[in-house]
This record gives sequence, structure tokens and C-alpha cells, in this order.
Amino acid sequence: MPRETVILECTEARKEGKPPSRYLSSRNKKLQTEAVEKKKYNPFLRRRTVHREIKKT
Repeated sequence: MPRETVILECTEARKEGKPPSRYLSSRNKKLQTEAVEKKKYNPFLRRRTVHREIKKT
């Protein structure tokens, strides 16, 4: 299948000394070859922040 599950992690939380929030999302790896970047809510910072794709383990 061309769809894969990716993990999105907050980019701003570690800079402020808070735990990062993580979300699951999916992408079509044939059409979207670059890393996914979305604005999602971080409950530790209580605001919307940029979340980027991290490597799968």
C-alpha cells in the first residue's frame, strides 16, 4: 500500500523544557516524498505548535 503511518512530534516543547506531544498521522509516500509538517495542539504548552515527522523505529 502507498499509505504509511508516521509519528509527528512537537518542535517547540523541548526548547522550553516541557515534554513533547506526539500524534499519529498518515501520508501517501508515492505523492508526498518530503517529511510531514502540521500545526497540532500541544497540551503541555496549551497552544498550537508545529509538529514534524520523526523517524519510525
